[in-house]
Amino acid sequence: MTILVLGINHKTATVGLREKVAFSQEKRQLALRQIQQLELAQSAVILSTCNRTEIYLHNKQLSPDETQDFLDQVIGWFAQFHQLDLTELQACIYLHQDKNAVKHLMAVACGLDSLILGEPQILGQVKQAYQFSEEYYLTQQNTVFTSEFSRLFQKTFAVAKRVRSETNIGESAVSVAYAACSLARQIFEQLKSLTVLLVGAGQTIELVCRHLLRHGVKKIIISNRTLSRAEALISRLEQGEQVKIISLEQLQDGLNQADIVISSTGSEHILINQDMVKVAQKQRRNAPMLLVDIAVPRDVEESVGELDSIYHYTVDDLQNIIQHNKDQREKAAAQANQIIEQECMDFFEWLKVHQFSNLIRHYRENAEQARQNLLEKALNALQQGEQAELVLQELSYKLMNKLIHSPTQAMTGMVKAGNAKGLRSFSQALGVESKE
Repeated sequence: MTILVLGINHKTATVGLREKVAFSQEKRQLALRQIQQLELAQSAVILSTCNRTEIYLHNKQLSPDETQDFLDQVIGWFAQFHQLDLTELQACIYLHQDKNAVKHLMAVACGLDSLILGEPQILGQVKQAYQFSEEYYLTQQNTVFTSEFSRLFQKTFAVAKRVRSETNIGESAVSVAYAACSLARQIFEQLKSLTVLLVGAGQTIELVCRHLLRHGVKKIIISNRTLSRAEALISRLEQGEQVKIISLEQLQDGLNQADIVISSTGSEHILINQDMVKVAQKQRRNAPMLLVDIAVPRDVEESVGELDSIYHYTVDDLQNIIQHNKDQREKAAAQANQIIEQECMDFFEWLKVHQFSNLIRHYRENAEQARQNLLEKALNALQQGEQAELVLQELSYKLMNKLIHSPTQAMTGMVKAGNAKGLRSFSQALGVESKE
């Protein structure tokens, strides 16, 4: 079999080009139909995310010349499908074949090829792409999703699960928003009963808000200069009803309630000074407070860190945490690559055995067909009055010749090739000891 992956991702192409080659569900169905009609592959899986578009193809075994023609045909079809200039496409497309394609698929599913190393969402996207193709082939006549390709994707999902359980690839925060939430979880035993004040309504604050809601935080306050922007942010959240909005003029009221403050605005001036935190701490009876200032320039006055029971961190502190965590993920990625290497070899060993099992099945089917043909001839001869003994002699002789013809050819080939190991295995299977 030949396994091929053709793709474009965040490393090779701009956002503009990635948008052009993205597949909606309708486009994906149309592409699978065209791949089938043009006989480009026996089975195909199309993975399309904001950072990558990849097409995985399973075809019959191809010679080097056939492979090049096949690649040219697939790339040409891909360019035509998306109405792209072929030269533009070739400049940013990548191709992997057979073992390299399998390793690439496993690396993608494990998050090793993602924009953020180790991100977990990609595994779910690979599973959805596989399920979409599997369901498509089930609805088509005279075609199936090949067992070898199905085994490859099931193997890939198992590898991703193993990497998650045996390495720390997904445990360390590598985004500012996630690092801020991780810091909060380190300082406070649990977040559910705490009040969190978020200052700003940009992308980072939205990510922070999503992380907090995911960890069960029940009380979140957003303070922003433009209330409509904060309202738009809340409308995009699944649990937006748990989030309260206040204006920047009410910031002190928010501080007075907050156990955790995370600020990320574009303000050119300090928004939270030491005096404001003193007032809040008086209201809160000096209960511990965490202030995380993600903004550049700063939103929180540096001197607040001098106050008792105050934990104050800046974006530089978070970057140090992120860099440390990136280093940890790099170590985990090295471990993950070792697992992928091992599991890839395991898959191709299975593939060899699977191909030989098909060979055995075909051999048995051919032997049965030969038996049926010779038996039919023998029965006809008997009905025509020929001597039973002669008919049986001829039947047994021809059947023997039919059955030993292929093994004899195989042994002759091994003798000519000097394959002593194969000959020993063959003779042991036959119960015949070779004489020196």
